[in-house]
Amino acid sequence: MRNGYFLDAPSESRNAEKESETFMRVLVVEDQERIASFVEKGLKEQGFVVDMTHNGDDGYGLATTEPYDAIVLDIMLPGRDGLSILRNLRKKGFSTPVILLTARSELDERLEGLNLGADDYMTKPFYIEELVARLHTIVRRSAGEPTHVLRVEDLSMDLVNRVVRRNNEEIQLSMREFSLLEFLMRSPGRVLSRTQICEHVWNYSFDPDTNLVDVYIQRLRKKIDKDFDQKLIETVRGVGYRIGKPK
Repeated sequence: MRNGYFLDAPSESRNAEKESETFMRVLVVEDQERIASFVEKGLKEQGFVVDMTHNGDDGYGLATTEPYDAIVLDIMLPGRDGLSILRNLRKKGFSTPVILLTARSELDERLEGLNLGADDYMTKPFYIEELVARLHTIVRRSAGEPTHVLRVEDLSMDLVNRVVRRNNEEIQLSMREFSLLEFLMRSPGRVLSRTQICEHVWNYSFDPDTNLVDVYIQRLRKKIDKDFDQKLIETVRGVGYRIGKPK
């Protein structure tokens, strides 16, 4: 069900097993109190320790004085905005992984955020389950390769330069195909329903009578999987699709 800017997790994934218990400490800087309340409640239910603030000045102060495993940072904030917070954190040598929260129209700001050192971004509305998965991912990746590069097996996606390669061979994708593949690659091994895909990639509610998602999945398969022995995109009958094997 859509709740303003936030989406509850879809029914088919509500009973999925939680990630391993880690007691990760997260700072959330979000000025819209309804969204902030949903995020705080959802993360705490998943075992996170959450500090919450609603303005950029307080967020920057906490980020520079308290130890966090990750920061969830809205771009549009009263006081310091999210990009200036991120810029100053990186200039001062703080390497804490950061997920930016953005509106769908803010493509330039998302790219600027990645260039400034953001580890990931999420567009509103979003599922709390997806945020949890991404927090675990960026913390695991924080000591590895540049985080604007997504990888699944021998498939890579450079989010800044918008280049996709498989086995070092560049693959040309349309904008919508790129968005769909990015959404899949951000949750490797996780089954994503047609409803989730429609709402995140096309930004509208899923119509059970349409085969739009299936058509685009087939287009991706022709480009990503057709000429390779190992097939990466898998159909989970009655549920949806995933890329890569579950871990």
